[in-house]
Amino acid sequence: MNIGDSLKHFELKSTSGKSVSTYHLADKSALLVVVTCNHCPYAQAYWPRLIHLAKQYEEDNLGVLAINGNSIDIQPADSFEEMQRLVKQYNVPFPYLHDESQQILKQLGAEKTPEVFLFNARRELVYKGAIDDAWDNEAAVMRVYLEDAIEFALDGLEIDYPEIPPVGCSIKWKS
Repeated sequence: MNIGDSLKHFELKSTSGKSVSTYHLADKSALLVVVTCNHCPYAQAYWPRLIHLAKQYEEDNLGVLAINGNSIDIQPADSFEEMQRLVKQYNVPFPYLHDESQQILKQLGAEKTPEVFLFNARRELVYKGAIDDAWDNEAAVMRVYLEDAIEFALDGLEIDYPEIPPVGCSIKWKS
């Protein structure tokens, strides 16, 4: 996806066992879609930060969805059962969805885990890419790309840097 493109409706199975769709979050002022997984050290480092961001902006009406679409043939640690375990372990407050077909990952143009896609109230892509500038040490973060983008999106403003290359593991595509 390119900046300005509209999010297409999708529905995926959540770790709760229920299906969750973009319609469930239609009333949100902005929507953050995080392509992530269980096994990747980058993704593992960012789970607590993403949970913190979701809680921080909950009252500002930010919707958050996490999606894992890695092939379990290549990476068994990314299975649906392991996703459910991770949600319990971190007490994840937002839906963690399984994109078994990898259709939504392809639709988003995702390449890494984690990689974020932020949509405004009209569900136009306003930011994509990296979360911040120090995946391996939260205390060393100097640039909070995603947090800045969320602030701008919630205020209806244009984002200064709408695209920052993501840092993470490659998506494990099905052969």
